[in-house]
Amino acid sequence: MTDTHTSGHSLYDVFLRVAADGSFTAAAQALGYTQSAVSRQVQTLEAELGSVLFDRLPRGVQLTEAGRVLVPHAEAVRDRLAAARTELTALRTLDSGLLRVGAFSTADAALLPRSLAAFRRLHPRVTIARTEGPSVKHLGLLAAGELDIAVVSTTAGRALDGCALRHLLDEPMFVALPRDHRMAGRRRLRLAELADEEWVAGSTRPEDTLMRPVLEAGFRPRTILVVRDWIAKQGFVAAGLGVTLLPALAADSVRADIVLVPVHQDDVPHRAVYAATPHGRADSPAVAAFLTELRTTARQLMERVV
Repeated sequence: MTDTHTSGHSLYDVFLRVAADGSFTAAAQALGYTQSAVSRQVQTLEAELGSVLFDRLPRGVQLTEAGRVLVPHAEAVRDRLAAARTELTALRTLDSGLLRVGAFSTADAALLPRSLAAFRRLHPRVTIARTEGPSVKHLGLLAAGELDIAVVSTTAGRALDGCALRHLLDEPMFVALPRDHRMAGRRRLRLAELADEEWVAGSTRPEDTLMRPVLEAGFRPRTILVVRDWIAKQGFVAAGLGVTLLPALAADSVRADIVLVPVHQDDVPHRAVYAATPHGRADSPAVAAFLTELRTTARQLMERVV
């Protein structure tokens, strides 16, 4: 028998068992304790409440008035603890819970939806809440405790401070060309070969976009159009209005009338992409499981574009 409080029964469980059995000895047998252990736990509860709960009789015990008052409250505590254990078990086994996820736009093209689909097949009872926007937005939400995990990148050189980072992939860059472009059949391009091209940019400040590494390499693109949405950029390229940079994560969603040609890594370094979680906080079971799916999907996507 167990001589100390190790069997997962609360003091209120022990109290109710003694009240039901009218005996420390019978309660000890039912709970798997020694009689002295049950007696000590009842004494501990009496000391905490400042009331004698049982009259100790020659044969067994009997509830005092204080004990009778305590019974319905002890039953409520027991039931609430049982419900809490059930809910905690469901969270641990991913039979319930909430996963709050964010990602930047091109990660939403394939990486995030495929990872979420794989996660949902395995854990259909976990509720998923998704947020979209740039990495800087998600970093703020993580810090505020409003997101559990986010896919972020080093676009525009912004620091990824205040969160824990798990590397997912190093993303190559492509230049998107109209299908009839003279360089559409090339296996790789250098920026110098694109000096006469007109570019479609995502901002009036190219240093805040995917073009930042291009500028750092000393290349000055001729920007004629500013188009923020990456899907819309493809339409402008297809119409022959310019060329643009497109990240590998968007490659699966490219329209059929444009061509992607890799840009030499010396000109446009690969972009680091991470799964970010709040700094200093333990991963929930849902976050840990989703991180596994992100890593698997990232590896599969990069195998297709490298």
